[in-house]
Amino acid sequence: MKCKGTLKEYRVIGRKLPTESEPVTPLYRMRIFATDQIVAKSRFWYFLRQLRKFKKTTGEIVSVEEIRERKPLKVKNFGIWLRYDSRSGTHNMYREYRDLTVSAAITQCYRDMGARHRARAHAIQIIRCEVVEAGKCRRPLVTQMHDSKIKFPLACRVQKQGGGLTKASRPATYFQ
Repeated sequence: MKCKGTLKEYRVIGRKLPTESEPVTPLYRMRIFATDQIVAKSRFWYFLRQLRKFKKTTGEIVSVEEIRERKPLKVKNFGIWLRYDSRSGTHNMYREYRDLTVSAAITQCYRDMGARHRARAHAIQIIRCEVVEAGKCRRPLVTQMHDSKIKFPLACRVQKQGGGLTKASRPATYFQ
């Protein structure tokens, strides 16, 4: 899977094709994060082939729908359980991110895993993702944002002078 752009959340429902021996087959629903519907279907078959004994040729997809965030303007803490294949083996991991939507948090996770662990997108499997309350967050990168009196001071401001395009003297960057 290539992770270009932002990921979207899809609900994919599929089943095994009915046969004479098994006329009624159970439905399988998965929550898939992918760039588009085609990739979502592909990931669905990839995971289902690992879990159950049937594949794309002996099954069908009943529905694929994109899931939108209920409150996309509220900042939430997301806990993400994942597993990934590294050069040395398979690892389980729990990570926390702060974002507006689940899709944005998962995209952030993919970027972070690529940067910190050199994990490729196809080697990462999201096991679970849910909103975590502020009191139950574990990671300091997320908990530092929970302070109600948080400040972001501007240490080194450059004051622009109105005028021409070129300036002979260097700008002063330190003011008290």
